[in-house]
Amino acid sequence: MTELIEMGTMSSRGQISIPNDIRKEMGLEEGTKVLFLLTDDALLVKKASLESFASITKPLREAKKKIEEHEVSALIHRIRARRK
Repeated sequence: MTELIEMGTMSSRGQISIPNDIRKEMGLEEGTKVLFLLTDDALLVKKASLESFASITKPLREAKKKIEEHEVSALIHRIRARRK
């Protein structure tokens, strides 16, 4: 994939337009779903597909027990550690 660097501007409603060259390169069309991942000061936007959503949520679906709200952060850290 080609490396593209473009600048966008956020509207007062929190909307950001994805530059045309990037939309074309990614095959993003109206209605395309995207995933957002925030890490430190970086925001990653990834084109979503059933496969990518399934791989991201797989560890949560496979959990044998119900988890409490206070356990979510630790679970996320464990999953991220396995991916490295």
